[in-house]
Amino acid sequence: MAGPFKRELLESPVPPQIVPTPRVLPAVMTALAILWLFSGPSLRAQMEHHHHDMPMPANAAVPQPEGRIAIPDVSVLDQDGRPVRFYSDLVRGQVVAVNFIFTTCTTVCPPMGVNFARLQKLLTARAAAGGGAAPARLISVSVDPTTDTPERLKAWAEKFGRGPGWTLVTGPKADVDRLLRTLQAYTPSYNDHSPLILVGNDATGVWQRMNGLAPPAEIARLIDRVAGPATVKK
Repeated sequence: MAGPFKRELLESPVPPQIVPTPRVLPAVMTALAILWLFSGPSLRAQMEHHHHDMPMPANAAVPQPEGRIAIPDVSVLDQDGRPVRFYSDLVRGQVVAVNFIFTTCTTVCPPMGVNFARLQKLLTARAAAGGGAAPARLISVSVDPTTDTPERLKAWAEKFGRGPGWTLVTGPKADVDRLLRTLQAYTPSYNDHSPLILVGNDATGVWQRMNGLAPPAEIARLIDRVAGPATVKK
């Protein structure tokens, strides 16, 4: 016969585990993104470290000059499943802002998605007020191309309000890995990729990188500097 202690353990109720359903996960990811945007620096630092262990430079908020980059013209698929050449179709002759994400990420990638959506709206509104075009194309490259199909990328970005001018790409892993290595964004495990953003002007060969979790206004100022004096508001 079981003693009192053993009987108590057997009869103690075990609380059920709550597992988010697929229908709930998008809302959870969006809530995490909003939490990050309105959180303090301490919580943001914890979120950055929790799932992405590759260290950023100590002055990651300050743009780091890169110089000219020989970007490979690999074939990739955009969020609509259309084949595009990364350099020829997306970068050549343009100012671009590139970040690196994967759709199953539940920590820094949703805030980076919110950041890009807010940056896109900021650039578009500012350009419309000045009668010109947005100064940069936004590109998100999947660091987990084996999982991230075009359909998954499109659904992921639409949760954050993606609009025209923001392209997401995936493709054969070997080609995407080659691209990531050239952009110095490759890690053996996609879980360890760094939350960075790379801003470049292909026409001038000026490239700089900064923390992809920086406020959109700071990223926009970097885009202005990289794009050149003609795009900077006086």
